[in-house]
Amino acid sequence: MPDSWDPDQYHRFRAERSAPFFDLLALIDARDAPRVVDLGCGTGELTAEAHRLLAASETLGIDRSPAMLEEAQALTVDGLRFEAGDIASFEPSAPFDMVISNAALQWVPDHPAVLARWRAALGANGQLAVQMPTNADHPSHRVAGDVAREQPFLDAFAGAPPADPVLAVAKPEEYAQLLDDLGFAEQHVRLQVYPHRLGSTADVVEWVKGTSLTRFRDRLSPDVFDAFVARYRERLLEELGDRSPYLYTFKRILFWARR
Repeated sequence: MPDSWDPDQYHRFRAERSAPFFDLLALIDARDAPRVVDLGCGTGELTAEAHRLLAASETLGIDRSPAMLEEAQALTVDGLRFEAGDIASFEPSAPFDMVISNAALQWVPDHPAVLARWRAALGANGQLAVQMPTNADHPSHRVAGDVAREQPFLDAFAGAPPADPVLAVAKPEEYAQLLDDLGFAEQHVRLQVYPHRLGSTADVVEWVKGTSLTRFRDRLSPDVFDAFVARYRERLLEELGDRSPYLYTFKRILFWARR
């Protein structure tokens, strides 16, 4: 399968994308020299920060994107390593003290089954910390789905545009129930709005090109994808207006739990 992830595009908003990760780490209780795994580690810079801030003895980063892992592998930090893998089926040979996942769970289906596996990957008193977007109702996401149902794009998708993975994200209270059902002894679940002041409305297009629109790049030829982005930009500016600066409000779910 082609790799649609572009590290440079993703990092155009590095500071904004990093803020929720540090909020997530703040939920974790300190533990002496923990073993940590970061599921969906991307280019690894934040994994390295987690390794440092959590004073981990060992940190493993898992991702399936060759382009992202190529950058991650360039990081040389004692105790930090990266591997290619499927975060949905992660089942380590030895338990970890902490399982963290930042903006990755939304890309895989069947969250109850996946979170059950991640819980099983934890040792006694192990901690789980997860952050993911839940902004599918914002025009930045909704308009992309509308454009995918226009011609000629609908035919290019053979009549079945790829769904927005964020649509599969449950409500915060449903994750609280799921964590309880999985037997976690403690938990913290919250919905948080991150206000990002971008240079203009058009910058929203560049934001989603690094994440949500990758599902369309997977399915379209380069020329058709460029046309798709141009039409998306036109429709988005019609709805949001051409404003400078533009406040992009982005909702995310953060949750922490301990066995």
